[in-house]
Amino acid sequence: MFNYQYVTPQQLAGFDRYKYSAMDTNPLSVYVMQHLWNRIVKVIPLWIAPNLLTFTGFVLILLNYFMLSYFDWDYTASGPGSNHAPNWVWGVSGLATFSAYALDSIDGKHARRTQSSSPLGELFDHGLDSWATSLFSLSLFSVFGISPERAVSAYTLYTVLCMVLLTFLLSHWEKYNTGVLFLPWGYDISQVGAAHFCPCHRHFTIFTRRTRMAHYRETPCTRASSHCSHPACSLRCSQPG
Repeated sequence: MFNYQYVTPQQLAGFDRYKYSAMDTNPLSVYVMQHLWNRIVKVIPLWIAPNLLTFTGFVLILLNYFMLSYFDWDYTASGPGSNHAPNWVWGVSGLATFSAYALDSIDGKHARRTQSSSPLGELFDHGLDSWATSLFSLSLFSVFGISPERAVSAYTLYTVLCMVLLTFLLSHWEKYNTGVLFLPWGYDISQVGAAHFCPCHRHFTIFTRRTRMAHYRETPCTRASSHCSHPACSLRCSQPG
């Protein structure tokens, strides 16, 4: 197995002629985000390796996944009546998501800026992206949560995950056959949306908590006829005394 030659000499010779080609037609990326990335990449010192930016972005996605897995291991922290994750978790998650998104967007620009772009760098970048695609999707599930009231089940969440992975696979299969990577519109939209939705979810969590507590104080507990199915009332009426 260790002596097997996975890459032929003809394939190795093709690396010298290889040139990365991608097409991005998403208006959000073309007219907004690309201008932001062009400004940010100028701040990066030239001595920093592009692969370091790539790896740092992946580590942020990984740490974000571990953090949400600790506070919401079963994807129920966002559901009504559940023990919600601390408010700071959503702010950190949004910041980590956007930072990883920024690093993934400027690593190629920085490589061309330092004249160090190579097929190996692209393989390293997209190889980590293949892992980050799953981690990002699983982390985003904590925002929605598994809840019968919202009609979001585990089957729905994993179906979305399969669709995201299939889109990633088809995009690179298309690049293998055409030589051009057509970037999906959903990439920028999902990254920007997740980065802004996580902090907004923090305020939504505070609002729902206050709403439940107000309902808890104002609604009388009637064990004989449970006319209210609100989670706060159910919790209150289940307590002894």
